[in-house]
Amino acid sequence: MFRLAAFDMDGTLLLPDHTLGEKTLATLRQLAEKPIKLTFATGRHYLEMKDILANIGLEGFLITGNGTRIHDLSGHRLHASDLSEDCAHELLHTQWDTPASLHVFRDDGWFTALDDPDLLIPHQFSGFRYQLQDLRLLPDSGNSKVCFCAPHETLLALVPQLEAHFGPRLDLCFSAADCLDVQPAGSNKGSALALLTAGLGIDMSECMAFGDAMNDKEMLESVGMGLIMGNALPVLKERASHLQIIGHCRNQAVSHFLQHWLQTPHLTYSPE
Repeated sequence: MFRLAAFDMDGTLLLPDHTLGEKTLATLRQLAEKPIKLTFATGRHYLEMKDILANIGLEGFLITGNGTRIHDLSGHRLHASDLSEDCAHELLHTQWDTPASLHVFRDDGWFTALDDPDLLIPHQFSGFRYQLQDLRLLPDSGNSKVCFCAPHETLLALVPQLEAHFGPRLDLCFSAADCLDVQPAGSNKGSALALLTAGLGIDMSECMAFGDAMNDKEMLESVGMGLIMGNALPVLKERASHLQIIGHCRNQAVSHFLQHWLQTPHLTYSPE
């Protein structure tokens, strides 16, 4: 029996327009009535996720910023990890050879120097917004993650620059094809879920998890049942090929899978 279910948001729980489908919401509410702890594990900011859960009337543990923050059901922070001050300073003060825009997550919000309304499209559901800021004026401490946003090929060209500069001092992952996240070394959704479950007295084998991008890989591979979306990044499907693939987020595949699991767990699941 699974005691915890962990969900990525974009490309997984959310529809392609970044809203939550009615079938998915109904299934989450049904699951919440079971002895199963809901956990939402996302690259989104804690402040945004807190408001989303309040607006849809659900309680859940929150793993945000790709594992850099963990909060309990009451909003108490259980864990925080930040970029080292030297890495943060170098990230924000180096002239990287890329047209990608740069974004910073801190406890008080999302900061960027780029005023681009298109960046807000994925956040229309919540109303969460960036704060315009000369990033070089931000403190070197208290930065949980930095992300670069651009078309995928542009970000792929940036990866070798960052790897050559920082080496093992930080971790890189694609949270979407157009978003490259830069995080404290060893900080990811999988390590965060391990910390959370240890505190709850739940073994990772008693967890299921759903995801679609490379920032989900550690989480999906460390639980008892990791499920990959049909719309997942091809590199995730390739590197975690031993995991089951379910349907597309546009068809609310998480809800489809969970209804099968709740009603006919003894039968083999077939994606819709």
